[in-house]
Amino acid sequence: MGGTADKVAVLGAGSWGTTLAVVAARASRAVALWDRNPERAAAIERERRNARFLPDLLLPPSVTVTAEMAAACEGANVVLFVVPTHAMRETAAAFARLGVAPVVASAAKGLERGSLLRMTETIAAAAPHLPPARIAAVSGPNLASEIAAGQAAATVVAATDPDAAETIRAALMTNRFRLYTHDDVVGVEIGGALKNVIALGAGMGDALAAGDNAKAAFVTRGLAEIARLGVALGANPLTFAGLAGIGDLIATCASPLSRNRRAGQMLAGGMSAAAVQERLGQVAEGIATADAAWELGRRLGVDLPITEQVRAVVWEGKPPLAAVADLMGRDPRHELAGIAPGHGKAGW
Repeated sequence: MGGTADKVAVLGAGSWGTTLAVVAARASRAVALWDRNPERAAAIERERRNARFLPDLLLPPSVTVTAEMAAACEGANVVLFVVPTHAMRETAAAFARLGVAPVVASAAKGLERGSLLRMTETIAAAAPHLPPARIAAVSGPNLASEIAAGQAAATVVAATDPDAAETIRAALMTNRFRLYTHDDVVGVEIGGALKNVIALGAGMGDALAAGDNAKAAFVTRGLAEIARLGVALGANPLTFAGLAGIGDLIATCASPLSRNRRAGQMLAGGMSAAAVQERLGQVAEGIATADAAWELGRRLGVDLPITEQVRAVVWEGKPPLAAVADLMGRDPRHELAGIAPGHGKAGW
């Protein structure tokens, strides 16, 4: 049986961080929402809304907003890290200096470039005083604006310590936001990270009017690719048939609300990755993760043809139609190659 979470601290006041702060408030928790920028934090606290990301969402009275991390985390039973992957290490290091050790969870989806670490691993490296078993991952088909509006949704919280997972669940569970616990942290995080890469490609296909048959094939083979990498890292293959796998992949590849899908559409239109990020006004994690996942696959000897082609479009300026041609021209193989034993090497 997990503990209760009377106070939840949310580090990161983007659209998802703000949404999770409101979800925790709806779960009858006291909530502190942290933004590293004092002016932004003061404006959100004063106006009771995040005008930049979720202007129509009114913050409940139980949510306070601050730029002081120590104040946000003081007395918190649960701390949620909801910052972009490139800021996770710095944020976790600042948290470590506070010397507190509540149950923590990452709600960011991606890999750290350079180290190629998952986000729970990045937190553990930057905050070594935290027991790794009590660093959880929250991931699933969670489009922030829908959840902020009170639409029904579900997600997964994974931790190797079941009490930690139960504590996070208790902090966020409502009658409109359902959490399932899991112990496969690796699988949950790899599913959340790589689905953004596949969504970039799906968006490119939509922009090129590739058709529904092509999109279905692309997303399905993308799921196989995600599973191959996850299994190579020790994940349970069944995790990818759940909310953190196919569930998140469907939402991110299909919804017009998906940031990474929109980024893929812009990339197919000839925009650079930098221009796409500027236009979005938020981070499309698939852009950085495409490079990190490709490198991770190389290190592990795992074939990731879709990731390789998406990376080539994003980072090398390869024409999307040339990437499609290279995928479609690969040697034929068994559908379960690289996933089930006895079916040969992996690939598209």
